[in-house]
Amino acid sequence: MRALKLPEESWRTVIIRYVLLSLGALIGALQVIVFMVPADVAPGGLSGVAVILNELFSLPIGIMVLILNIPIQIIGYRMLGGWRVVFRTVFVLLVYSVLVDVLTPILAGRTLSDDRLLNALFGGVVGGFATGLVFRGGGTFGGTSTLARIIQDRFGQPMSSTFLYTDTIVIAASGFVFGLEGALYALVALIVGGITTDYALEGPSVVRTATIVTDHPTEVAAAILDSLERGVTAWEGRGMYTEQPHSVLFVTVARPEVDSLRRVVAAVDPSAFVVIGHGQAAYGKGFRRVT
Repeated sequence: MRALKLPEESWRTVIIRYVLLSLGALIGALQVIVFMVPADVAPGGLSGVAVILNELFSLPIGIMVLILNIPIQIIGYRMLGGWRVVFRTVFVLLVYSVLVDVLTPILAGRTLSDDRLLNALFGGVVGGFATGLVFRGGGTFGGTSTLARIIQDRFGQPMSSTFLYTDTIVIAASGFVFGLEGALYALVALIVGGITTDYALEGPSVVRTATIVTDHPTEVAAAILDSLERGVTAWEGRGMYTEQPHSVLFVTVARPEVDSLRRVVAAVDPSAFVVIGHGQAAYGKGFRRVT
């Protein structure tokens, strides 16, 4: 089977990508300068290593992030290919590193709060949003992201597991520098950042999926089409306990339509079996455009 060749990106798409990458790098730099460093909280990944080195030896954070990433990006280029992703990552690293070291003396002492917990929470939110923007631009912040992709490609280890191990090591190391409390705050920032990254990438879960097992598929589907104007897909199934055939309907609705769907199905077939699931996003007619 021939591989599908994707069309070349338009200049407009390329510009949007690099705007997102630049904005993500700027926000990521502000996260470190405004929230993490003043509160003595190390973020995960190589940025966390750079913050620790800055605390111990007063080494510039931006330059250290860049230096630590050089061998990893070289290995990533050779093992992963995909020069576009590597190029975007190097672009993000350059912008991020320069901004961190340029803005640090300008914003020194301008913290928004002296509360370490608030700094950890909002630092996590800001950092997660920055990471989400960079991911949407098709790049990464390098470091452990590239390392995780290499390990996944070579050894089949899930990226989430690699992130867990590397970030745990960084947070544990930060505990020796910033104390146990600092390590716990770093963990809070890491968890909040992960949640925010998912939100920035995919948005809130606003759709619901329904799987309906019924012996009256035509009537139920017609009622859904008429009342909710939602498309319905059907296939034949069999109950493994009763060995009886049943029809299975699948429909995607907006979150506010769940109650209406339940009422419609109950009115047509009170004995129907309905399972409602969470959908992260839906693309196509009646939902978001496929772009």
